Amino acid sequence: MGVWLVGVDTGGTFTDLIAVEQATGELRRAKVPSVPSDASVAVLDAMDKLFADGIDPSEISLFVHGTTVATNALLEGKGVRTGLMITRGFRAVYEARGWSQPKGADLLDTFYQKPPLLAPQWLTEEVSERLDYKGEVVTPLDEAALRSSVERLKEKGVEAIAVCFLFSFLNPAHERRAAEIVAEIAPECRISLSSHVLPVIREYPRLSTTVIDAYVGPKIADYLTRLEQRLIARGLKTPQLFLMQSNGGLMRISLGARHPNQTLLSGPAAGVIAGAELARVTRRQHVITFDMGGTSTDVALLQGGRCRLAAEATVHGYPIKAPMLDIHTVGAGGGSVAYIDSGGLLKVGPRSAGADPGPACYDKGNEEPAVTDANVVLQTLNPEHLLGGRMKIRRDLAERAMARLAGRLGLGVPQTAQGILSVVTANMARAIRVISVQRGHDPRDYALMAFGGAGPLHAARLASELEIGRVLVPANPGILCAIGLLLTDLRADFARTRLMPATEASTADVAEGFAILAARAERWFDQEGIGAADRRIARTADMRYHGQNYELSVAVPDGPVAKATLQALATGFADVHRQRYGFAADGDPVQIVTLRVEATGAVRKAELPAHPEAGPDASGAIVQRRPVWLAEAGDVVDAPVYGREALRPGNRFAGPAIVEQMDATTLVPPGWAARVDSYLNLILEAVA
Repeated sequence: MGVWLVGVDTGGTFTDLIAVEQATGELRRAKVPSVPSDASVAVLDAMDKLFADGIDPSEISLFVHGTTVATNALLEGKGVRTGLMITRGFRAVYEARGWSQPKGADLLDTFYQKPPLLAPQWLTEEVSERLDYKGEVVTPLDEAALRSSVERLKEKGVEAIAVCFLFSFLNPAHERRAAEIVAEIAPECRISLSSHVLPVIREYPRLSTTVIDAYVGPKIADYLTRLEQRLIARGLKTPQLFLMQSNGGLMRISLGARHPNQTLLSGPAAGVIAGAELARVTRRQHVITFDMGGTSTDVALLQGGRCRLAAEATVHGYPIKAPMLDIHTVGAGGGSVAYIDSGGLLKVGPRSAGADPGPACYDKGNEEPAVTDANVVLQTLNPEHLLGGRMKIRRDLAERAMARLAGRLGLGVPQTAQGILSVVTANMARAIRVISVQRGHDPRDYALMAFGGAGPLHAARLASELEIGRVLVPANPGILCAIGLLLTDLRADFARTRLMPATEASTADVAEGFAILAARAERWFDQEGIGAADRRIARTADMRYHGQNYELSVAVPDGPVAKATLQALATGFADVHRQRYGFAADGDPVQIVTLRVEATGAVRKAELPAHPEAGPDASGAIVQRRPVWLAEAGDVVDAPVYGREALRPGNRFAGPAIVEQMDATTLVPPGWAARVDSYLNLILEAVA
């Protein structure tokens, strides 16, 4: 009997499974359509395929899941009815939304509207209580009035209540007492306390994150409970059932329901983790990951092989402040629908056909052309089937949908299809510029790592748009996020907000703060049963100039906190500020705002093996030739189609060419050449 490590990643269109036998490195894969109404159904479908392939459930020693349930509940507005209790006099904080204004493409949208409040004013209750900036009680909690507030919210049918009192991150006593009263009066309600969800400074991000936690919490709790029970019913006996977090680490599935806000980027984070591991084994320091799926594209920048950890992000217009990998997402995927806007311009996305009904070629009733239809019409995608023959498609339906759009644009069908691809490429290039150019990085200094079901198909053209000269396509690009689930460790983040000057005078306060956080990390290690040899701690500090609005994260040197530590922090902050903003205000006073500890517990992981060279001749991998309409040629080109499984390390060939495999298709346009490295990655390089 083998010992198998299994990762399952649920996307908007497909659910991917990868299984790795620990001793031999043998791989098993499965790809099934996602089920939006109940994501666990697709997970179990994928597991059933694995069991049908001869693997017994008792052989699985590790199961890791990447999920979009919390994200989809937020994007689709399908969370639960959520009430909000807030300090009296601060009712409008949530509705004001930090005085945010539209930016980027939203500035050009005359019909722009902010997303709806997850806890609207009619479900908001003010509570008489007040703490000052030191966390000391100014106004005691009015428990009688609070009980009346809970009764009113209960009568309005709320299923969750978010509690966010002023300065509760310094003193949680009032929030904790409020939770006790809510549990007494409305025990069926989920309770989210800001002092538990996000005990750090900044009122609106803390409030928004707490409301999100309450809004999606019951959905993710029901889903994870149901999934865990069904996995156990299928025969899984391992206690190692984990969930990917937005920060790139794992947590136990049973804990996921308590921290739903930490799963919003669960799936995309796994792709970045896999990208970082590939960058490490191939000795690439600077990489931009490009994950294009069925509904969205996720991009991240790896500098020195690591992805920056962001303290705050915006998901579908809702700010969330929690440690997460710095991933930027745009609504550009294979299912993104093309349409003509009110100004007569061709637009693509963010609306997606998803898995059901899917693009027109899926023959499920959709008559609007999507990005996948454009590739099928041009035959850069196989015009007869996808998933290595497992999924039949209809090119005639794609052409019919494209012809309707072409008629309205006054263009030919191939030109319209190529127009869709050009627009979606521009959308994705803009996303990459956000994480690179706008942050002081030149994308031309990076390699583009393309994965996701649609990434390799668009990668070379996207690279050309950004003047990037090299593209890396992993061996299993369509299921790389599932692979990433098996390449990371358990992780927890701890934070403590205390404002203090970044000078030697704060040495004792910084040492005390980190000691408190380290003690919390040690308790977490003990609870998870992580041995001493597998424990790692990394420290950072959020810092700013005095009077500055936002902080930058600075690494804290290892070892005891001493005067030299504070000097190193001040120097490190100047370097980070110069990188981000192009200057450092030498001589201006610097503040430490929040101390952070990242605790990592090593667990069993998969490995990426190298393979011996087999020579440059790739002709044996050609499986057919087909006519492909290419914008680079301005016409139909007879292109060879290579089978990815038959390509060996050292093989080389020039574009135009198509590379097909079960989980993705790669386009090598004219002016590009391809080779296979020892890790079976396909390396595309622009020909000078």
